[in-house]
Amino acid sequence: MLLKIFNSLSRKVEVFKPNKYPQVGMYTCGPTVYDFAHIGNFRTYILSDIVQRTLKYLGFRVKSVMNITDVGHLTSDADTGEDKLEKGARREGKTAWDIAEKYTKIFLSDAKKLNILAPTVLCKATDHIKEQVELVRKLEEKGYTYKTSDGIYFDTSKFPNYAKLAKLDLKGLKEGARVEKNPEKKNFTDFALWKFSPKGKKRDMEWMSPWGKGFPGWHLECSAMAMKYLGETFDIHLGGVDLKPVHHTNEIAQSEAVTGKKFVRFWLHGEFVLVDNKKMSKSKGNFYNLKDIEEKGFDPLALRYLYLNTHYRSKMNFTWKGLEGAQRVLDRLRENVGKWDKKKEHDYGLSTQAQKWNRMFKGELAEDLNMPGVLGALWLMIRDKQIPGWQKYELLKDWDKVLGLKVDKEKKVEEVNEGSKKLIEKREKLRKQKKWQEADKIRKEIQAKGFIIKDTSKGTVVEERK
Repeated sequence: MLLKIFNSLSRKVEVFKPNKYPQVGMYTCGPTVYDFAHIGNFRTYILSDIVQRTLKYLGFRVKSVMNITDVGHLTSDADTGEDKLEKGARREGKTAWDIAEKYTKIFLSDAKKLNILAPTVLCKATDHIKEQVELVRKLEEKGYTYKTSDGIYFDTSKFPNYAKLAKLDLKGLKEGARVEKNPEKKNFTDFALWKFSPKGKKRDMEWMSPWGKGFPGWHLECSAMAMKYLGETFDIHLGGVDLKPVHHTNEIAQSEAVTGKKFVRFWLHGEFVLVDNKKMSKSKGNFYNLKDIEEKGFDPLALRYLYLNTHYRSKMNFTWKGLEGAQRVLDRLRENVGKWDKKKEHDYGLSTQAQKWNRMFKGELAEDLNMPGVLGALWLMIRDKQIPGWQKYELLKDWDKVLGLKVDKEKKVEEVNEGSKKLIEKREKLRKQKKWQEADKIRKEIQAKGFIIKDTSKGTVVEERK
């Protein structure tokens, strides 16, 4: 079956063909580990996971690479401001190295809870300083760099196709609209390859280089590590849509300037997550991470199911009511699986009707990863009374290789003491009265006793904390 995906570079849906069939090389821009990854970030990582699972499902061999940004990502796209890791270190009274280790572990734990497949290669920027320095050196040899008081910069005027990914109108684009002003730049789109350490101040993360003590620019790491592990040209590069106009545009420029070859063949970008139709921000109090989801008693895979309900190229609106709906549907899905007689009646394959839904599932999947259509096929199949339970189970097990919902997961319900039962009943009454804050306080009391609260279609379920 041919996989058709929307290529952000050409802005067209194209038939995907890997460079070295059946091997596929794909790279995903990973987290900057100065804080928790939020639900917007994880939408991108679920997209990457679906792409990897789909490729494997269709018979490709996948080499997937994801970076961990643990240095060089400044608070401004203009290469000004503080390194986010240094800022996180000051916030928590730790070193930048400690912060990177802490939030990398949390990210990997959260990814596992969301059933995101581990990449073939997980690489840290701080482990690849040598490769990044070498990339800057090559760019310098080719005449693409210049020096300012704070670092070595890439001269975008020397790269004619600089604006091609994001389709930037450089003539109409004003400095300050895309990035902040920097009077030392030759062109306002120029970007830092290597930043010098501030004079009279020791950073937690800094290295010697041919240009002096400092640290790599944020954009540099992805080019250096992608080319190290996947070659000078590879198949798929993924990231959030916010990375197109700056980070990914800069990746293309510095990579192709060095090699003279096409850097990436297919670009996939996941759209934003809104919260109650508003942009996510800490100041608005609508900035959520997986810990927030779990503390309210939701299965992390309910969030995964919620992501699948919106096509990756459309903005997704997160609401707690929507997540409650996703949890109920996921519970109902697993309840259906639990009811089916899974014993095979014969070994000569699926019925004609079951094959019909299988074709629909694969067709929607191959049509630019149309996951809402995939879920539609799933529920039509489940409701089809012509298909015996064992065939539904065989189909669903197979489809879950892509969905990653753990559809046959059994819930382990534990007995709770009388005190906890009374708290649960009190919480239920408060929820019905829509007294959410008071109900949330009781949930925390129950959690403190070693239990997790989950609100399902059959009511409240209490599970033992693992």
